[in-house]
Amino acid sequence: MTFENLTAYAYFAGWRIVRWLPENFAYRLFGWVGVRLGKKRTPRLERLRSNLARVKPQLNAAALDTLVISAARSYMRYWCDTFRFPDWSHEKIVGSVSVSNEHLLMDAVSSGGGVIVALPHAGNWDHAGAYFCAKGVPLVTVVERLKPDALFRRFLSYREAMGMEALPLDGRVIAVLAKRLRQGKLVALVADRDLSRTGITVDFFNAPARMPAGPAVLALNTGALLLTAYVSYTSNGIHIDFRKIEMPLTGNLEEKVSKIVQDCANNFAAGIARHPQDWHMLQRIWIDGDFKERVDA
Repeated sequence: MTFENLTAYAYFAGWRIVRWLPENFAYRLFGWVGVRLGKKRTPRLERLRSNLARVKPQLNAAALDTLVISAARSYMRYWCDTFRFPDWSHEKIVGSVSVSNEHLLMDAVSSGGGVIVALPHAGNWDHAGAYFCAKGVPLVTVVERLKPDALFRRFLSYREAMGMEALPLDGRVIAVLAKRLRQGKLVALVADRDLSRTGITVDFFNAPARMPAGPAVLALNTGALLLTAYVSYTSNGIHIDFRKIEMPLTGNLEEKVSKIVQDCANNFAAGIARHPQDWHMLQRIWIDGDFKERVDA
């Protein structure tokens, strides 16, 4: 059996077994795992530590250790949510979400216009998506292709069960998303990391990083409203903070795209600075320094 298949079986077991556990016990267990994980020096946890050190450079080593443990606990809370989410009621989903500037999204949806929401890997973005699906908002998102294929299909069905249209990430997805926006739908895209050679270089916490151009290109090509969202955890659920991105009135297409992506990065940074423990970035994002690492490190 390959490592990929073992990983898939672990996820499948999580979706089945964790749902059987009493809720309080399950979250305490995952919190305990998060504390243990946060104290380890694995490559992914070292990357998380490095990323958080960029966000909070004023922290000493002990304070950074505490923040890394809090971030690992938040990350494990996300996975406990994920495994238990299929059993959440409509009332629990809606009742566990608070929103700042919700009118920005709902007014556009009510008027029949398409909306793009760009967000970082923070909090539980699936919970946020399920909230708007529960309110009758037609939502479209993109799922990265995973291996093995059975795991990829499981994540597709997981999001579709929430009411989302989940599209596989491939060369045709931008055209399909543009069509959905012209139909007046909400398109949600995680957009805080793109180390491909087509990513847009932005200033992010005073250092260069690359982020995807997709949300900006879609907004310019379709005229859809572009919002950013930061999702952070609360004691009983999540909070979503929406901010509007204004479209540039001057410059060529390349300049406009760069300006929009930078504005999105600024909003992401504001949210991360307020709630750094909920930014689940265990991968490389900045490109300064020694860039000899593989782009998917």
